[in-house]
Amino acid sequence: MNEAVLVIEDEQKIARLLEIELEYEGYRVGKASSGTEGLEKYRSENWNLILLDIMLPNMSGIEVLRRIRQHNAQIPVILLTAKDSVEDKVSGLDLGANDYVTKPFQIEELLARIRAALRLSSTATSISETESSMESMAWLNIADLRLNERTREVIRGGDHIELTPREYDLLVFLLKHQRQVLHREQILQAVWGFDYYGDTNVVDVYIRYLRKKVDHGRATELIHTVRGVGYVLREQV
Repeated sequence: MNEAVLVIEDEQKIARLLEIELEYEGYRVGKASSGTEGLEKYRSENWNLILLDIMLPNMSGIEVLRRIRQHNAQIPVILLTAKDSVEDKVSGLDLGANDYVTKPFQIEELLARIRAALRLSSTATSISETESSMESMAWLNIADLRLNERTREVIRGGDHIELTPREYDLLVFLLKHQRQVLHREQILQAVWGFDYYGDTNVVDVYIRYLRKKVDHGRATELIHTVRGVGYVLREQV
């Protein structure tokens, strides 16, 4: 376990107790005894979770939370609150606190809440990374031409290009085989299907349509004709 927990608590006995228990559980622990010191420590190091007392000198825990959330919406924050501070609990939760524990607290309950908050944070991070990875994998590109297979967006140099379904399928095939010289028959079978019995010149027609939308007026042409063979998508001839 390598998670780092920042304890922002001005009562030294409580802070020391938390430090001992957390280190025993395998966490790396940092401590701060005021709101301003806590904010500085938060900004100077990477933390996985923050235990934040509401009643702090220099700057209240609520204000510390507000500033943290302006910078980071993901890091779990558990508030340490007095028994009768209902308004502070509400304010903290409204500002994005993940949980709160009322003093005096049972250390086992607090540790369980910390574990739960870290699990949720880890799951959210994993989902975010997966979505980001999937989004990255969805894009096909060459030079300044980009195509997203999930959203069917086609962009060149910042300009969105509208394609018919067949033009889109043709461009996807070219992008997936970029820099490869493709025979007309290969393109026909891949884009129109093996059971297509129409004119093979349809490939040339749609290449012409695609060029008008993708290459026309651009400094660099991407779709090139290879005489007697077929076509290739590449940055230079």
